[in-house]
Amino acid sequence: MSDEETLQGDSLKLEGKNAVLEAFRSGQTINRLFVQEHAQAKGSDPDRHIAQILREAKKNGVVVNFVKKERLDAMSDTGRHQGVIAYAAAGDYADVDDILAAAEAKGEPPFVIVLDDIEDPHNLGAIIRTAECAGAHGVIIPKRRASGLTGVVSKASAGAISLVPVARVTNLTRTIEDLKKKGLWFVCADMDGTPMYDLNLTGPIGLVIGNEGKGVSRLVKEQCDYVASIPMKGKIGSLNASVAAGVLAYEIVRQRGLT
Repeated sequence: MSDEETLQGDSLKLEGKNAVLEAFRSGQTINRLFVQEHAQAKGSDPDRHIAQILREAKKNGVVVNFVKKERLDAMSDTGRHQGVIAYAAAGDYADVDDILAAAEAKGEPPFVIVLDDIEDPHNLGAIIRTAECAGAHGVIIPKRRASGLTGVVSKASAGAISLVPVARVTNLTRTIEDLKKKGLWFVCADMDGTPMYDLNLTGPIGLVIGNEGKGVSRLVKEQCDYVASIPMKGKIGSLNASVAAGVLAYEIVRQRGLT
């Protein structure tokens, strides 16, 4: 899926140097930044503005995509992008520690949903909605190759993005490693795994849901303690990512209610 498709429907598209700089300076979260190739070269005044934007992007850990002018022209709604287009988040991101703190405040073992490259904003919104309904303490997503908190996500979540902490991290495998040191264990969804009813899904847990097409990546799966499958009785061998997340999340809810 292309960046434009991933971000489609996001009402927070920012075009032009001043608009993007002001967004950074005001603390607005930028999901993705597109900059014209060679625009960052030293020299003219406009180039210095681009250099400022790139410094802000680096400081804030924003993914920068250097693209040809023709691509920016195609993405632009105004025709006045000045070599830079940014997509701002429709909601604020949390830190992973905020998610753990939310669990501690409720006196509950942490329940975290980790999304490995979910690209469809409708799926992301639906999963965040499920997370809120299932009592998960937060959702973790990667910065690259995945949907961020766009306007489409906000709508699909039915407002849950304002209720569920969503943390965006640079490296999922490293984040999982860190959380395992803090007592969490992880189960990922895969049709070749152990039936979910045969697994103990209680305690401090992270549920990992993979990409819509490729599933959970090898490196992330290697960090998981268990691989769970959902019993399939029909002829179709897999579920939509957000549906799979809902089924497994509520099996975790069921088992936690038994302890």
